[in-house]
Amino acid sequence: MPPSQPGQARRDEGTAAVNTRFSFDHSADADRTLLRRDGLPRPVSPAPARRVDSATLFRGDHEIGIEHHGALYRLKITRQGKLILNK
Repeated sequence: MPPSQPGQARRDEGTAAVNTRFSFDHSADADRTLLRRDGLPRPVSPAPARRVDSATLFRGDHEIGIEHHGALYRLKITRQGKLILNK
């Protein structure tokens, strides 16, 4: 049975889930590069994102405004300590 979405795992009777989107290059000179099903290499991951501690960002408040492309977004800390972003 084919997966309903590209990249979803497919499960055949009596076998484990199989990822149908990526495969390894098993040739002798391969450097174990992860390849897409069409044989093209995956895009290189960008450098890790800059990290900011939420306490530094909020400075004791529970809500801050973020202006992005002329729109104001609100980033809030919920009672459960989770972050919610609203436009």
